[in-house]
Amino acid sequence: GGAAMAAVQDVEIDPEGTFKYILVRVQRPNGGEQRDIVRGTGAAEFHNHIFEKLNPEMEKLGYECKCLGGGKIDHNSKEKKIRVFGLSTGYGKADHSVTVGILRKVYTDYEITWSDDKK
Repeated sequence: GGAAMAAVQDVEIDPEGTFKYILVRVQRPNGGEQRDIVRGTGAAEFHNHIFEKLNPEMEKLGYECKCLGGGKIDHNSKEKKIRVFGLSTGYGKADHSVTVGILRKVYTDYEITWSDDKK
């Protein structure tokens, strides 16, 4: 129930650098509780690498995952700035404004912006 959903972090991204990210909807198979989460890491060469790692973890908790799109995140922890931009070739462009809303829940003292720029 709520405990499992609480175990799912809203955001898991690298603490520094520019890297690919995906916006993912996790939900109960019966159409129950759902929420959108952000995952990004420089370890992923392609957006689907992030999803392929996340999906089995979520299935173990009893959730279905759907990738809503992707892009890039530029995370500057020294200046406390995050920039969301770009898109995923495979998944399409995430709604960066949604991503920013989720990031702001976690990085409350950051300046967080987004654009549709490729770079």
